[in-house]
Amino acid sequence: FPMSLTSQLVRLIRGKPVAGPDLEQAALMALDAVANILAGASSVPGGVLVAWARDNDIITSGGLNADPGRRVLLLGGLCHILEVDDLHRGSVVHPGCVVVPVLWSGIANGDGRKALVALLHGFEATTRLGASVGAEHYKIWHNTATCGPFGSAMAAASLLGLDDAQATHALGNAGTQAAGLWQFLDTGAMSKHLHAGRGAEAGLVAASMARHGFTGAPDILEGPRGFFAAMCPDGNPARITAEADAPWQVHFTSIKPWPSCRHTHPAIDAAQELRRKLSNDGVAAEGIETIEIRCYKSAQALCDRPNPDSLYAAKFSLQHCVAAALALDEVWFDAFEADMRRDLAPIRDKCTVVIDEAIDRAYPRDWGARITVVMGDGRRIEALRSQAKGDPELPLTREEMKAKALRLMAYGNIPDAETFADAVLEMANGGPVPPLPRAFPTTSATATRH
Repeated sequence: FPMSLTSQLVRLIRGKPVAGPDLEQAALMALDAVANILAGASSVPGGVLVAWARDNDIITSGGLNADPGRRVLLLGGLCHILEVDDLHRGSVVHPGCVVVPVLWSGIANGDGRKALVALLHGFEATTRLGASVGAEHYKIWHNTATCGPFGSAMAAASLLGLDDAQATHALGNAGTQAAGLWQFLDTGAMSKHLHAGRGAEAGLVAASMARHGFTGAPDILEGPRGFFAAMCPDGNPARITAEADAPWQVHFTSIKPWPSCRHTHPAIDAAQELRRKLSNDGVAAEGIETIEIRCYKSAQALCDRPNPDSLYAAKFSLQHCVAAALALDEVWFDAFEADMRRDLAPIRDKCTVVIDEAIDRAYPRDWGARITVVMGDGRRIEALRSQAKGDPELPLTREEMKAKALRLMAYGNIPDAETFADAVLEMANGGPVPPLPRAFPTTSATATRH
């Protein structure tokens, strides 16, 4: 068939060289995502997913079912639950939750290096597409859900050894399954986890079917009834293949230090700086008169939630996240529970969220925030962030990445977590893909935490 955007993307990705630092970064991303999976099973939504998986024989007394599609549906959903998985700013996609489950789907045959190359391919596909869809797409569609199947399919195509034509068919059928709407945010429904799981499953199934000769539309992206025509009124398809010689997109993917929507992170980072300043002056957060949160339009659209009435709403509330960062020693899971939502309400009520034109112009290249607090005596204190901790410009160290993973696995009650973490990182040096720990309950009890 004629050269299409999809086939160009396949050739671009497969033509990029892979070096040692690329594999090392891929291993860190794999560790972060798999730790999120193992921790996610201990959450309330994770308990629901685990119960469903058990009732449908995806989890059995012997471990996970051998069906790769069902496995990645479960693993992808669990990965995205705690809101502390990775985020690629330029595409507004969480690539790990749709790509990394494929590495533990059973199709990697234990080859660690091959699995990490597949991760590089998957991250590249989903983020390049996400960077092209445009702001109007993001207002209605969840980019991780719509662009994720392409990443999963590309990773699976690599692991399954598909040729370029088969990989193009796989992406064609991944694209026709692209879906995922933001409507769930209005009620705090669990759909976002389904978005990640289905994104992982759709791409893997599309790739495995392509291996058997099942065809997909090669022009699924640019065709008159394709992805861009249907879902991207201000999309820029040329961005998919732009800067082909740039480093792998895995190097531009942010890691979350805090378990909330990534749009809240610049504000959290700035507010923590203000907390340290106030603490040095002997002033508590309760002494603040007003708090102004200046941000970009997408952050306001998703996260201007002055009165979050659920744990999930609090994770998507700029006001709550800033109040927590100003008042607490750290922002971790407990900061979003019902008692904290109650206790932080007086500080949250002092917050206003407004658009800052300079910050908005820099988005999505930079995700910024400016926090200004006014004290009772009239003093104004301000902190500005163009990036947040965990961004490529302010990365977590390897030691910090491992510590985060161990903390997540402790939350998931994973035995011998450090051995597993080391084995995941050793994949970059030729080690095998380590088997997942037995982390999923097989009794009728479901998780109750978080």
